Amino acid sequence: MKTPLHYLVAARQSEMAELEQISRASTLVASMSELVHALQKERGLSNIFLASGGAQAQQVLQAHLPQVDQAMARVCGVLEALGERSPGAHGARLFNAIANALQGFEALPLLRRKRDALQLSAEDCTQALIRMIAACLSVVFEAADSASDPDVARLLVALFHFMQGKELAGQERATGAAAFTSGVSRPERQRHWLHLIESQDRCFQVFADFASPPGVERWQLQCGSCPDMTVIERLRRIGCTAGHGAPLDSSLSSPWFEACSSRLDAMHQIEAFLALELQAQCLNKLDQAGAALAQQQALLESMPEPRARAEAAAAFIFGPAKSGAALSAEGGYGLQLEKSIVGLVQEQAARLQDMQTEIDKARSTLKERKTIERAKGVLMNYRQLSEGDAYKLIRQTAMNQNRRMLDVAEAILATVDLLPGSTNS
Repeated sequence: MKTPLHYLVAARQSEMAELEQISRASTLVASMSELVHALQKERGLSNIFLASGGAQAQQVLQAHLPQVDQAMARVCGVLEALGERSPGAHGARLFNAIANALQGFEALPLLRRKRDALQLSAEDCTQALIRMIAACLSVVFEAADSASDPDVARLLVALFHFMQGKELAGQERATGAAAFTSGVSRPERQRHWLHLIESQDRCFQVFADFASPPGVERWQLQCGSCPDMTVIERLRRIGCTAGHGAPLDSSLSSPWFEACSSRLDAMHQIEAFLALELQAQCLNKLDQAGAALAQQQALLESMPEPRARAEAAAAFIFGPAKSGAALSAEGGYGLQLEKSIVGLVQEQAARLQDMQTEIDKARSTLKERKTIERAKGVLMNYRQLSEGDAYKLIRQTAMNQNRRMLDVAEAILATVDLLPGSTNS
């Protein structure tokens, strides 16, 4: 019969295996961050190219494509190293997200051919690249949801929301570039533009709630007082307040794109810092778990099995003081060794409980975002609403009924599940 210490060692080994897998997943997240940044720039340049009928941005766009391809190749290389070993209970969803992202990789050459031949509208090209980037971000989301360590999970949640906020900033760059390049104001585009600004703020607030102090400080120093924001705010006012059909100065497209690109580049530097911080945290946790495992294994090897069983049983039944005294009187190993075993059991149980509490907090934030996003999709599909209008409807309903947005979103999903032919999942 094995002793409790055998299973404490097994628990540590299992914890290390999970940490090793999430460490590999964090490497994937870092490489995915590079790819998303490259795709965001390709999307913005494509928007200018198509909105101008091929007259602008062609050379810059073609020069940028090798960077996208190199970033994509690095992601594929990390996926090969990650393998097909499941990172815990959420592995199926993570691998499904990876499969979805790879489908987007395979579709990219065809999208580029159609774009280069001017066979796509700026809107269609933008939406296709938004879907591709969303698939990449879904990989980051599922990696965050699969984290088994609370400190790692918090950093992943912070990084995911920062990347999501940066993606919305990238969509705003594309939206503004298309507006100025077209030379005319459209109300639906203005509504979408305002929705993107509001959504960014929400993402960065969640990021600040979960990020480490150094991560938040970098965000405040590097982007809080970004000089390009003065240009961006001025052009936002022009683009978002012009009347229906009013002319927009097409020459503003270039300064808008440059200011937004500078802001996104600054965000990417923070993103890279967050990814490195995440990887360092994974390695630190692995070192801690390895040291604890070595201690437990050394203790296990120092004890003959019959005496180990007797000590564990006595400690469980009589408590530390009486069992230690009884075993010492019988010529056992004494109170100190018995305390070590009982202390390890109690310490590990308390630590795992604290970890679960923190992980539950992080996953609750992820669940809320995912549920609201799904409910928005339902409203967009069934009521033909824009993304911004769908979000506003959920928020307004929550305010009118004095309920959380999560509760309203869950009610929407529960209702649509009852409809004939529903494929909501």
